[in-house]
Amino acid sequence: MEALETIIYLTEAANKDKTGKQLLEQLVLVNEQATPENGKVLNRLASKMATGSGKTVVMSMLIAWQVLNKIHHPKSPRFTDKFLVVTPGITIRDRLRVLLPNDAENYYQKLDLVPNSYLQDLGRAKIVITNYHAFMLRDNVDAAKLTKSILGQSHNPDLFKETPGQMVQRVCRELGKEIIVFNDEAHHCYHRKPIEEKSEKLTGDARKEAERNAQEARTWITGLEQIKTTLGIKAVYDLSATPFFLAGSGYGEGTLFPWVISDFSLTDAIESGIVKVPRVPVDDNTINENPINRHLWQHIGKAFKGTRKNQETEFVYPQEFENALSTLYDNYQKAYHLWHKRRIDYPDSMPPVFIIVCNNTLTSKRVFDYIAGYEKEEPHGDKVLIEGTLPIFSNVQNGQWLAQPNTVLIDSQQLESGEALSPEFKQLVSTEIAEFKAEIKQRYPGRSVDTITDEDLLREVMNTVAKKGKLGEHIKCVVSVSMLTEGWDINSVTHILGIRAFSSQLLCEQVVGRGLRRMNYETEPHTVEVEGKTVEFDAFPAEYAEIYGVPFEFIPTAGGSPEPKPPKETTLVYTVEERADSLITFPHVIGYRREIIGECLTYQFDEGVQYRLTSKDISTLTENAPIAGESSLQRPDEIKKKRLSEIAFLLAQLILEKYFEQEGGDQGVHHIIGPEAVQNKVKFWLFPQVLQITKHWMKAYLICRDNTFPQLLWYEELRHNAANRIVQRLKTQTGQPILKPILQPRYIEGSTENIDYRTSKPTYVTNHKCHLSHIVLDSVWERQFAQALQSMNEIKAYVKNHQLDFTIPYIFEGKQHHYLP
Repeated sequence: MEALETIIYLTEAANKDKTGKQLLEQLVLVNEQATPENGKVLNRLASKMATGSGKTVVMSMLIAWQVLNKIHHPKSPRFTDKFLVVTPGITIRDRLRVLLPNDAENYYQKLDLVPNSYLQDLGRAKIVITNYHAFMLRDNVDAAKLTKSILGQSHNPDLFKETPGQMVQRVCRELGKEIIVFNDEAHHCYHRKPIEEKSEKLTGDARKEAERNAQEARTWITGLEQIKTTLGIKAVYDLSATPFFLAGSGYGEGTLFPWVISDFSLTDAIESGIVKVPRVPVDDNTINENPINRHLWQHIGKAFKGTRKNQETEFVYPQEFENALSTLYDNYQKAYHLWHKRRIDYPDSMPPVFIIVCNNTLTSKRVFDYIAGYEKEEPHGDKVLIEGTLPIFSNVQNGQWLAQPNTVLIDSQQLESGEALSPEFKQLVSTEIAEFKAEIKQRYPGRSVDTITDEDLLREVMNTVAKKGKLGEHIKCVVSVSMLTEGWDINSVTHILGIRAFSSQLLCEQVVGRGLRRMNYETEPHTVEVEGKTVEFDAFPAEYAEIYGVPFEFIPTAGGSPEPKPPKETTLVYTVEERADSLITFPHVIGYRREIIGECLTYQFDEGVQYRLTSKDISTLTENAPIAGESSLQRPDEIKKKRLSEIAFLLAQLILEKYFEQEGGDQGVHHIIGPEAVQNKVKFWLFPQVLQITKHWMKAYLICRDNTFPQLLWYEELRHNAANRIVQRLKTQTGQPILKPILQPRYIEGSTENIDYRTSKPTYVTNHKCHLSHIVLDSVWERQFAQALQSMNEIKAYVKNHQLDFTIPYIFEGKQHHYLP
């Protein structure tokens, strides 16, 4: 009601007193300041409303207020009966049909917003609901590329494009003049700041996302300005949970829109009980200052930033990723089994949903394969299906794809645009598309799947996740590229895992918001003690969303602090993508191994092969806590239930694959899938010896402290570390091992890609021969040396080994050291 009442006050009463007039003048001023000289100033009023707090209901009430007042005051310039509702994507556009008075599910009747006697009057409203993509100028002529070239498009690319006026006519054909615009999720609509504030230079995925944000905002705001020029706009009502400027806007990321007039924040919504309470890690049993599962990307980002050229090599999943996923999955299983037990009594209830938000397509595919399973081609040419690691989410069972997938991979940016899917993404989800089409044939025997586009199919799945009787009803896990779209209204999300960087609290709140819609809106009686008196009231029961990997802060802190010292001037050193020809790569060697020659294995273990598992390196207990309410202690219990013999088998298998290939075999790492694959790749006859040695090592030299346990070797990275220790002491009967390097499992190759850091040291600006923007100088002669390298024709590329993580390991007096060349 706060948003509604504020807009009504500013429209009907503010100009009648001095304070109100000052408010109106201030709103005009901030809108003018946010508009460039050649732009059209829009009368924008923004309401900040938390996810799940009823933005659609507010729009319905504002439409009813405007239309009914227009009927009773037809000559008043304050009111209208013509409305344009603009959304960021197709999902929200379709959901907002409840704003149409003639829709069967319209909110005016369903929520009793107006008396029945006024419903007929509401029918006079003219409402157009569209997504901002409609503002893009389209081709007027549907001609082939060659035809357009012949007719001269190469010299005039706009020759076949519609004019801005034609675009307005297409979008607003049903409307007249002087309309009111509703911007749903309005943080996507703004002008770029003419004079940019000083901010961090963005690189990699963050820069691409910022460029996409800027393009979306430019299309949206330009479209509205063209509509104002042609038809006139009385006011623009912005509604958003996060009405902030985004990265790439020229403003500091997270800067509040200056035309915000009301604020119902996420904290308000949580305290009111109208949304779920997010619980984030606040503590664990490691020695880290911050819980690993809260700031997860800091620990796994390096491994997941692999480049395209490395994606064919086997990817070793970081143990922090596996631990976070398995711990959160264990907690999910409890919610899932409880739902499964209760669904007999409540058949229409929705299963809990687990969502994972990744930084890019490559990461999301790796995570999807790990969870849901994948197809693998064996060296002899056969293809086998590998089951997903998490049984409830696996799409593979008994060597076959499930007819109804449990997990789906979604790129909501592509689906929401209404355009065709990129060939790359379509290839990634080809199996899922085929399965869903087969399910449609089974559900609707007379329906032709040939008329359904892949885009419409995946959009239908995304919008009906876990909904009974719908195409997505069997989906329990959603792996998302970048960000799940706003307006995604699945209210049974209980667990969220972030596998991406979060540069601001704005991004954190947007991701967390996908899981905060409540499932149950039935009130329950509550009793509290207030000043010695018992107070009874009805309220919603608490519902929780468990969040890992999203460093979300609930409450901004305030208070005095000593005046900080001015920071030193720093220089950003970053990878210049345009200088890809100067890329330098190097191996990440972490030690050396002895490759065994011979068939009989012996070992001489001592304290040097001990492997200590402690909470210093891995969390086995995470406390998730909300802003208020009950905390939750979460452990990787399912891992602890695994048999030690299974762990020993996996460890022995890894040792055999990694160190005992037959002559002529490939040098990569290969899993044992069947006898034929084993015989082609590894010395399978040594497996009994390796297994016996592994069991002895686990019993005598695997030391578990601080609530750790041997089953943690199920995590791939820890298993690699254990295998390296065991092999160091293996010998043949003749005692003639060959020394070979050990590469870091999850970061085999380093390079000058994805470098991004600041330094207060002196720097030297490089030219095209260096992949990095600057060289950090520790002495004067280094500048001279860099200048000489850049002028020499013999030098193709160079870089200084500073923060590249390039070291050479060596052993001196029995201790391992790392030389920094």
